[in-house]
Amino acid sequence: MFKKVLIANRGEIAVRVIRALREMGIGSVAVYSDADRTALHVRMADEAVHIGPSPSSESYLRIDRILDAARERGAEAIHPGYGFLSENADFARACEDSGIVFIGPTSQAISAVGSKTAARKLAKAAGVKSVPGSEQALTNFEEARRVAAECGYPVLLKAAAGGGGKGMRRVNSEAELASAIRDASSEAERSFGSGEVYIEKLIEDPRHIEVQVLGDCYGNLIHLGERECSLQRRHQKVIEECPSPLIVAHPEMREAMGQAALCVARAAGYTNAGTVEFLVDRNRNFYFLEMNTRLQVEHPVTELVTGLDLVHLQIHIAAREHLGLRQDEITWRGHAIECRIYAEDPYRNFLPSPGRIIQLSRPQGPGIRLDSGMYLGYTVPIDYDPLLAKLSVWARWRTQAVQRMIRALDEYTVEGIDTTIGFYRRIFADPAYRKAELHTGFIDRFLERNASPHSGKRNGDLEAVAAMVAAIHSLKQSPCEQREAGPPRSRWLAEGREGQLR
Repeated sequence: MFKKVLIANRGEIAVRVIRALREMGIGSVAVYSDADRTALHVRMADEAVHIGPSPSSESYLRIDRILDAARERGAEAIHPGYGFLSENADFARACEDSGIVFIGPTSQAISAVGSKTAARKLAKAAGVKSVPGSEQALTNFEEARRVAAECGYPVLLKAAAGGGGKGMRRVNSEAELASAIRDASSEAERSFGSGEVYIEKLIEDPRHIEVQVLGDCYGNLIHLGERECSLQRRHQKVIEECPSPLIVAHPEMREAMGQAALCVARAAGYTNAGTVEFLVDRNRNFYFLEMNTRLQVEHPVTELVTGLDLVHLQIHIAAREHLGLRQDEITWRGHAIECRIYAEDPYRNFLPSPGRIIQLSRPQGPGIRLDSGMYLGYTVPIDYDPLLAKLSVWARWRTQAVQRMIRALDEYTVEGIDTTIGFYRRIFADPAYRKAELHTGFIDRFLERNASPHSGKRNGDLEAVAAMVAAIHSLKQSPCEQREAGPPRSRWLAEGREGQLR
């Protein structure tokens, strides 16, 4: 087993991995940019290394600096978390070449399915049906126009090298195609270092259901069931459940989707944790969408329902240990729901809300888990994804889990910035959500039929500008003020060692 692991990430996922390492008796090394000098993951880790300025392109996406940090501190392995370099085959290959273990799949497996277009080809060869669309990145506009016409509008442009809704654009007609390609390619380049995009047929109001897979280096491969990920904003998941209410109603789908996921993973020679994603149409037909070659943001709901720790399993597999689990040993108990807490205003097109947290109270009680990267006095930077925390609940039945989530959100207070907490309270109280009438357009429809609680009270545009100015001003505080914002070290450690399931 490893003695020391570097976490090539930040925020709540870095905190999550550090906690797992501490439980396993493994030393942790954090990396941080200028913007993250006072971040919780830096304060919790056994060691921390500065890797550059605030822009991710000069810090968290710098393979050379991360490898230098690992070598400098004697880390034997690197956990990439999610986002940044987690699905970058070049990074995995650089780790392999340096003799540092990449806690994830091999670079060959990432190349096979990490590119969305390559994954579509592989799934087709494995006999798994994909959403109609291009099987390679677009090379010119004429090709894009031809593929879109064959699919029929509307279509989706998607980044070939990444996920999370980055580099994705809906295109309703040929007149929108050229500008959408420019925008999607530019965003994909900024997010993943590759501007390649491809086209998929847009399936109207599908459910987004994914299957968690695990494989070791000895050919053992299993799935841990499905997660319902249909509630999304800007093509990025915000609320997830395990099991899917659709699968509960039609249990034969779990076996079919699980076997399809394993077919894709086997064809890729996949090891470690990964997720095979599907779109399900109104007739319950499912189509392979993509494979995420990493730990998912929503992994806690699978952990709560199966009783397995995915980060522990990732580390054991990376250390070339046997998986030690058979498919028939996997059971699913109860129902879990996760909501991602963002520093955003949902009623102003999810405008980011950086700034200092001036009041914080956390929900507690049985069946509640909080994965968080913030603390009282923490200044949320404007430089990165505004995910602050993940609030997860477990209960015996879905109806109970929904009520527990509402209670937990009622107890969750974050002041000084806008968050999605109040918005989620309204979602969970919505009759359509309670009846599990879920699809990827659910949140857009919800916003159409539910006015902002601020509507009619103030000028939204002026307030949004004022919020941004205030946030930027708060980010320009002096070094002295930044030091004063953080809690004393004894408190950092106390917060860092809180149990995740309370």
